[in-house]
Amino acid sequence: MSKRLTPVLILAIGIAGFLFLKMTRPEPAEVSATERSWRVQVQRIEPGTHTPVLPLYGEVTAPEQLTVIATLAGRIGERPVTEGWRVREGDLLVALEDADIRPALAQAEAQVADLEAQIRSEQVRYRNDQVALASEQAILDNARRQLERTRSLVNRNLASREGLEAATDAAARAELTVTTRQRAIEEHPARLQSLEAKLAQAEANLDSTRRDAGRARMIAPFDGIVTDIQVAEGDQVSRGESLLSLYPVDGLELRARVPEMFRGELLDALERGETLMATSTGGQHRFRLVRFAGTSDPSGTEAILELEGEPGGLRPGDLTPVILERAARDNTVAIPFSALYGADSVYLMTPDNRMERARIERVGEARGSNGERRLLVSGEALVSGARLITTHLPNAIAGLRVDVADSGAAAQ
Repeated sequence: MSKRLTPVLILAIGIAGFLFLKMTRPEPAEVSATERSWRVQVQRIEPGTHTPVLPLYGEVTAPEQLTVIATLAGRIGERPVTEGWRVREGDLLVALEDADIRPALAQAEAQVADLEAQIRSEQVRYRNDQVALASEQAILDNARRQLERTRSLVNRNLASREGLEAATDAAARAELTVTTRQRAIEEHPARLQSLEAKLAQAEANLDSTRRDAGRARMIAPFDGIVTDIQVAEGDQVSRGESLLSLYPVDGLELRARVPEMFRGELLDALERGETLMATSTGGQHRFRLVRFAGTSDPSGTEAILELEGEPGGLRPGDLTPVILERAARDNTVAIPFSALYGADSVYLMTPDNRMERARIERVGEARGSNGERRLLVSGEALVSGARLITTHLPNAIAGLRVDVADSGAAAQ
C-alpha cells in the first residue's frame, strides 16, 4: 500500500513546491518604450554678405610674345643671349654678318641709280627728237617741192620718168622719217612714265632693303625673357626664318575655362566696373579678370586674367589653379558641405530638438577663416538665429529627434 502512495506523494510535493515558488517570485519591472535621439553638431545661422569663389584651372600665356625672324638671308654673326635670359630694352639679341647685308644693299642702290640714268637719257632723247623733227620736216617740205617740179617737167617732156620716180621715193622716205620721229616724240610720256614707275619700285625696294639691313641687328624692344632659340652663331638662315622669341616680363595672362552657368554673372560684373580678383592656390600670385575670349564651346568660355605684380616663377605654359572671387552676395550663409542633402536641401533644428527640412539655393563656394572649402547658400528658412544641423545623418528625415553633441559648435 505504502509503495503505491510514494510516487503520488512525491508528485504532490513537486506541484506544491512549484506553486509556492510561483507565488513568491519577484514582480518584473515595467518596461516603457522611449524615443531614440541622435547626437548632431549644429551651426547658428547669421546671414550676411559673403564673396563666393570659383575654382579655375588655367594656362599662363604671354600675349605680347615677339618672334624674331631673319629679315635677310645670311649667316648668323652674333647671338649673345641664351634660353631663359632676362634682357633689357636695347640689348642685342641676334645679328647677321655684315658681309651678307652689304651686297643686297649695294644691288638695290645700283638699281635706283640705273633707272635715274635711264630717265635722264630719255629726257635728252626727247629734246633731240624735237630738234630733229624740225629738220626732218624741212627736208620733207623740200622733197615734196622737188617732186612737184619734177612732175611738172615730166608733163612738159623736160624730164625723164626715172627722175620722177627718184623724186617720189625721196619724198616718201622723208615722210616716213618724219612720221617715225613724231611717233617717238608722242611715245615719250609713256616711256617716261614707265621709267618713273620702275624707279619708284626700285626706290621702294631700296627703302625695304635698308630697313631690313637695319633690322639685321635685332635689338630687344622691351624688357623681357628670351625663349625658343632656333639658331647658333654661324648658322645659315633664309629670309623669314624664325630665330628666337622674346616675351615681356610684365603682361602675363592666365586663360582659364569658365562654365557657361557663371559666364553671364561675371560679364555683368565686368560691365558694372567691378574688380574681380583671382589668387593662386599658394597665394603667391594674384590675377585680375579683364575679359572673355571671343569664341566659346559647349564646355565653357575662356576667361582672360591679367597678372598683378611680379611674375615670380611663372612662365608661359604653366598650368596654374586659382580661386576667382565672384561678386559679393547679400543674405547668404557659408555652411559645411556635410550639411547639404541632395542638391538643394538642409535640415534645421526646431525648438523641440527635431529635424526640419528646408530648401536652399546654392550660390557657390566660399572660403572659411582657416581656408577650408565651404558651401555658400541662401534661402527663406535661413534666418538669423536658426540652428543648422551640420552632421550628415544617413537616416535623416523630418521630425527625427536630435541632440546637440557639442554646445561649443552651436555658435559659429
